[in-house]
Amino acid sequence: MNDQARRVRGVVDSFDDHRGLGCLRLDDGRLVDFHCIGIADGTRTIGVGTVVSFRWLPKLGRYEATDIVTL
Repeated sequence: MNDQARRVRGVVDSFDDHRGLGCLRLDDGRLVDFHCIGIADGTRTIGVGTVVSFRWLPKLGRYEATDIVTL
C-alpha cells in the first residue's frame, strides 16, 4: 500500500474509550484500525460517526491510521 503520503477520508465506525482502540470505515468499505494516540488534537477520544481524514502508518506488518483529524 503506497497511501502513506496522502490523507485518506473515513468515518469512525467504532471506538472503545476504555481501551483507546477504534476502527475507521473508508468509502470503499475497508476498515482501518487506530489507537487513541493517533488522534491529532490529543483528546484521546472520538465519537462514532465522526468524519475524519488520516494518514496510513505501517505497524507490525499491517497498516494503522494516524494523524487523525476531524472534518
